[in-house]
Amino acid sequence: MSEASGHDDQLKLEFETPQFLHSLFANNPKEIGYVEERLNVRVVTRDGWILFSGSGDGLKLAKRLFADLEETRRAGTEIQQRDFRQAVDMVAGKEGRGLSELTANRLSCSRTRRPVRPRSPRQLDYLQAMERYPVVFGVGPAGTGKTYLAMAMALHRLKKGEVARVVLTRPVVEAGEALGFLPGDLQEKVAPYLRPLYDAINDILEPEEGNRYLEDGTIEIAPLAYMRGRTLSNSCVILDEAQNTTREQMFMLLTRLGEGSSCIVTGDGTQIDLSNGISSGLSEAEIALERVSGVKFVRFSEGDVVRHQIVSEIIEAYERYRIPNK
Repeated sequence: MSEASGHDDQLKLEFETPQFLHSLFANNPKEIGYVEERLNVRVVTRDGWILFSGSGDGLKLAKRLFADLEETRRAGTEIQQRDFRQAVDMVAGKEGRGLSELTANRLSCSRTRRPVRPRSPRQLDYLQAMERYPVVFGVGPAGTGKTYLAMAMALHRLKKGEVARVVLTRPVVEAGEALGFLPGDLQEKVAPYLRPLYDAINDILEPEEGNRYLEDGTIEIAPLAYMRGRTLSNSCVILDEAQNTTREQMFMLLTRLGEGSSCIVTGDGTQIDLSNGISSGLSEAEIALERVSGVKFVRFSEGDVVRHQIVSEIIEAYERYRIPNK
């Protein structure tokens, strides 16, 4: 990229080919409108150049944006629409990091599946916390990637030989943990409650590999009630839907960790399904463990939702509706 000219209110950037320039905005010229909207600049592009007009601050942001996009693209990443808009949003929000840093942090779990990478600055914080702390809490709304990234990190560690197994668990609130009343064996009884964990494994690993790990116990998926009395050594333990643990269950799981183990706890304190009068173990842990040096809390918000854009809009709409009615 070269800066060809500059008046006080214009910035022109030139690239070696039109094709390379187009790849920076996901090969979709309509996406330029998103730059204009978020950075408050006007944009004209033709051949291998792009011209920005606007305030000095807007032009600085535009220059930083395209430098970040260029670095990302030259590192080999194909920029999709979601990536492009994420880069624009980070620059508009004056984030200290850009798309190039997000795409540089990857978790490789399979030779044939794409590496898993953080999709937002908060996800990057989460990934880095999981690398540095033995116990990490990912707390926030649905769609922010808490469980998926935790699964990817656990499987990444397994493939690297850092742990011998992965233990995935959830509280089975709907059945009151009284699984004996349900038909079938253990797997059949709890399958509906643990299905999201199986789905994540199938998405990250090849089906044959995932099935093999499940069959030989390298990956264990079980309801939280079945963790009692065990010592989990050389394992990466993931507790999902932690807002539905009781105080005793949360304490029980965290004290199961043995030598060489780590734990990732995910949950959303606004989605507690426990019966009235039963306190959430996640709520207690957020207060009791806040200052423990080996424990890290990463808190997500609706702005970190990385599912379909409509999910974020739905969450915001409910927030606007519910707050006045509390």
